[in-house]
Amino acid sequence: MAIAEVNDANFDVEVSKGLVLVDCWAEWCGPCRMVAPVLDELSGEMADISIRKLNVDDNQTTAQKLGIQSIPTLLLYKDGKLVDKMIGALPKPQIKKFIENHK
Repeated sequence: MAIAEVNDANFDVEVSKGLVLVDCWAEWCGPCRMVAPVLDELSGEMADISIRKLNVDDNQTTAQKLGIQSIPTLLLYKDGKLVDKMIGALPKPQIKKFIENHK
């Protein structure tokens, strides 16, 4: 499944249904670039989760509302409610387990 960008205007709608992982990132962030291919792989392997990307530089209103202070930050939503978050560039097995703990 393709990873779509979310923004200030559509964020709440995009996280409102099912299990959604939001990758809070920025272009200049090296660790964010390390996480991106891992999320691409997981989006192809895990059909029961939607993965979205939020560029914190372009969407500062949402980033501030969410209290993002460090990137990459992965936010896990279930039917519109934030259920967990993970900060940092972690390896694929840890990210996968983080998601699976909330299925």
